[in-house]
Amino acid sequence: MVKLIGAIFIIVATTVIGFEFSRNFSERPRQLRALRSALQALDAEIMYGHTPLHEASRRLAEQLAPPLSVFFNGFAERLTNTETTVKEAWEMSLKEVWKATALKQGEFEIMKQFGETLGRYDRISQQKQIMLTLSHLEREEADALQAQAKYEKMLKSLGFLTGLLLIILLF
Repeated sequence: MVKLIGAIFIIVATTVIGFEFSRNFSERPRQLRALRSALQALDAEIMYGHTPLHEASRRLAEQLAPPLSVFFNGFAERLTNTETTVKEAWEMSLKEVWKATALKQGEFEIMKQFGETLGRYDRISQQKQIMLTLSHLEREEADALQAQAKYEKMLKSLGFLTGLLLIILLF
């Protein structure tokens, strides 16, 4: 009876671990889509609403789910409450929230480069920078979807099969 309960605990634990590892593969494309829509909304706020950057970021934070809402809220707070440049506020906000995302280093570099251009140009040039960033993020999203299709199911199965292997080896 004790062996059966132990075996069940092992299978459940390894299966949960497999699902957690696979969650990053499903979370990354979702967060990239949200990031792309956030940048499109920022573009609309800048181009058509003539909204200041800190106010546009605050509005975006209200519309988005964490961790992106935390990022835009922190960015808006840094712009209004500290004496810093837009580039520094963007980069500090990125670094603060990046570990809570499922995004990779390539997306970090794209967003960091975008932050270097944010607020430095007129509206038309800024819109071009946003479109360039959106195209880079679209490419990253396609890669993320491909990785999800390739690895997500495998990791879920691998968790369960690892549990079976452990049970066979232990009993």
